[in-house]
Amino acid sequence: MGFFGVLLIIIIIIIIANGARIINQYERGVVFRLGKVQGGVKEPGFRVIIPIVDQMRKVALRTVTLPIETQKIITKDNVSIDVAAVAYYQVVDPIKAIVEIENVVSATYQIAQTTVRNVVGQTTLDHVLSETSKLNEAVKAILDSATEKWGIYVSNVELKDIQLPDSMQRAMAKEAEAEREKRAKIIAAEGEKLSATALGDAADIISAHPIALQLRNLQILSEIAVEKNSTIIFPSQFMDTVNSVKDFMAKERA
Repeated sequence: MGFFGVLLIIIIIIIIANGARIINQYERGVVFRLGKVQGGVKEPGFRVIIPIVDQMRKVALRTVTLPIETQKIITKDNVSIDVAAVAYYQVVDPIKAIVEIENVVSATYQIAQTTVRNVVGQTTLDHVLSETSKLNEAVKAILDSATEKWGIYVSNVELKDIQLPDSMQRAMAKEAEAEREKRAKIIAAEGEKLSATALGDAADIISAHPIALQLRNLQILSEIAVEKNSTIIFPSQFMDTVNSVKDFMAKERA
């Protein structure tokens, strides 16, 4: 092998060494040849490009967590609240993520922040607090539609922190306390109604059977006598009651 043959081998080795690229499993490669996209997306593994002529850009396909900082938002009913959120997205089209947008992370953050502010601002405070899941779905749908042309898929959006003014917190606490008191009074009133109904039924039974009242008096005296330190005085009316009970028992035996 002559000098030129050895030189050629060395040049080939240098080209391969400078053009060798390793693409990880969670990445995809996009090759630009003289400024134009060459072929399709390069799959994970060992890849060789032509030095100087080709340039490879790697794009990660893993899900990205994008925190959306707290921002002041005025709701539809003119209440100022602080809202923070978090979005989860991933690149599904590496070529669009490079060609269609300069900085996909910054662009996604800005549009996510704006969308959260617009959606929450068009909603009342009660709806924000009670229907958070619906707001999350609304923000996700808008983001997913807006970032689709960048090759981005938004998988989830969550409003993670909603802070109310102190005056509003106190007003809501008073409202909740009043609601609990109302429920307690309603329950007490229903209990009194049931008790009055039961007493009315008992009165009807006693009026139909007068001896039942006498037996009830004896039962009460028996309960009182359980206490050792109790002194029971029997009035003359009570003695009439005892005689009535005796007469009733005698009739029953006869």
